[in-house]
Amino acid sequence: MNRGKALLWAAVAPLILASTLARAATSTSDPSTTPHHPRHRRHAHHRTAGDGPNLRSMSALVLDETHSQVLYSRRADAPQPIASISKLMTAMVVMDAKQPLDEVLEITSDDCAVGRGTASRLRVGTRLTRTDLLHLALMSSENRAAHALGRNYPGGMTAFVRAMNAKAEALGMTTAHFVEPTGLSSDNVASADDLSKMVAAAAKYPLIREYSTDRHYTVRVGRRSVEFRTTDSLVANPAWQIIVQKTGYIAEAGRCLVMQAVIDGRKVVIVLLNSFGKYTRVADARRVRKWMEAKLSVETARTAGSTA
Repeated sequence: MNRGKALLWAAVAPLILASTLARAATSTSDPSTTPHHPRHRRHAHHRTAGDGPNLRSMSALVLDETHSQVLYSRRADAPQPIASISKLMTAMVVMDAKQPLDEVLEITSDDCAVGRGTASRLRVGTRLTRTDLLHLALMSSENRAAHALGRNYPGGMTAFVRAMNAKAEALGMTTAHFVEPTGLSSDNVASADDLSKMVAAAAKYPLIREYSTDRHYTVRVGRRSVEFRTTDSLVANPAWQIIVQKTGYIAEAGRCLVMQAVIDGRKVVIVLLNSFGKYTRVADARRVRKWMEAKLSVETARTAGSTA
């Protein structure tokens, strides 16, 4: 009996082994039965080529104003701190008030904020015209200049902040809220979508266009002439045709940049918020331009091919 079972097993065992090896070979060669590693799934979902400009900014919007078309959007409806981008609203409120631009205003201790990022070369007692202060606030993001503009508004700072929020409401900026004119407060907030409206509105003011895109400006501070420079390196780049721009930074907002520029014959608004590195916002702007030019080149070639 035992001898019979032994003979039977000796005959069947090779067949079972052959079958097992065949199944193993089949499952290895068929990719549909191979389990996917989680890392493979992450790479599959991280497709950026062809989908967008692969930006590093946490929130972004690219708007083709010429054709009223949003070309790219990332978290564009989320309100967040906007830092010195606020100064575009400050400038519009100042211009709308139609106060004398040649009126001389004095920097006081009330204009001196305390903390990181509040350093200023405008000493207490410095006397400059309203247009000088506007120029420095827009070009060099001078906080004391912006605060002095708000403080000297009819009705004082309270009335100025009220006017900022009223202007935002009039522009349809539903997520925007302002508490002061410099952007040093993280309570100055807006979404990228709302900032595109603010940039488009600011571009309609000739002085805001001129001052925000100036490269340097010299004023008298006491007995010395002090030169201020732009905070946006792209302004000095002849390859860029920038109509209006503003940079911003506080820790809560990250590095921010907004602009209206002409790219490949189209008027475009670019909003970049909360970039993590010092140069990332500028690099992102370059990525947007390169992506747009490539995208428009493909569209032009496709159009030419369809009409040939």
